[in-house]
Amino acid sequence: MSARPFLESDALDRRALLRLALLGGLAASAGFAIPARAADAAAESVQRLGSSLVQVAQSGGSPFSERFAQLAPVVDQTFDLQAILRTSVGPRWDTISPAEQDQLMRVFRQYTVASFVANFDRPKGAFQITGQRDVGGSKVVDSTIGDTRLSFVMRQTGAGWRVVDVLADGTISRVATQRSDFHSTLSQGGGQALVATLQRKVSDLSGGSLA
Repeated sequence: MSARPFLESDALDRRALLRLALLGGLAASAGFAIPARAADAAAESVQRLGSSLVQVAQSGGSPFSERFAQLAPVVDQTFDLQAILRTSVGPRWDTISPAEQDQLMRVFRQYTVASFVANFDRPKGAFQITGQRDVGGSKVVDSTIGDTRLSFVMRQTGAGWRVVDVLADGTISRVATQRSDFHSTLSQGGGQALVATLQRKVSDLSGGSLA
C-alpha cells in the first residue's frame, strides 16, 4: 500500500502521533508484540477489515464500483470516520456550517473507501495480526498484508472499538498527512474547496467510475 496515510484531537494530537510512532519503532526493535486473542474486540475488528482487504485485492479484475460496494460496509463498521475527519480538518471544523460538514462527511467516506480499494487492486498476500499494545487509552494493532505493514490505532467508542488512525510502516500517520493536506486547501477556499478537492481525488482513484 502506498503511503496515503489516515483521532480525536483532545486525546491524540500531532505530538501524540509522534509518540505513537516512536513507541511503535521501539517496540518493533525490541521484538515486543502481544499476540491478539480471538476474544479481543479491537483485534477482531482489524481482522475483519484485513480479511476484506484481501478479498478486495483478489477481486482486482472486477469493476471499481463493485469493489467499493464490497468494502464500504466494512469501513463503516471498523472506522470512526467522524472522529478522523474532525481531527484531519482541525480547529476549522467548528467554523464550517452544518450543511458543509455533512457534505464533507459524505465525500470523505467515499475518499477513504476509494483509497483502500485503489491501493488493494491486486493480490498482496495473506493478512496477519502481528501484535497489539496499549498506548494511553488507545490500542495499536500491528499487522501485515504481504510485505505491507499497517498499524491500526483503535479507540473504544459507544459502538465498540473503532480505528481512528492508520500508520503505514508503523510510523506514517494517515491522519497527520491528511491534516497537512487539508490545511492548505481549507486556507485557500474553506469547506467547499475541500469538498471539491476530495471529489476530484475520488474520481481519480476510481478512474472516473465514482464522481
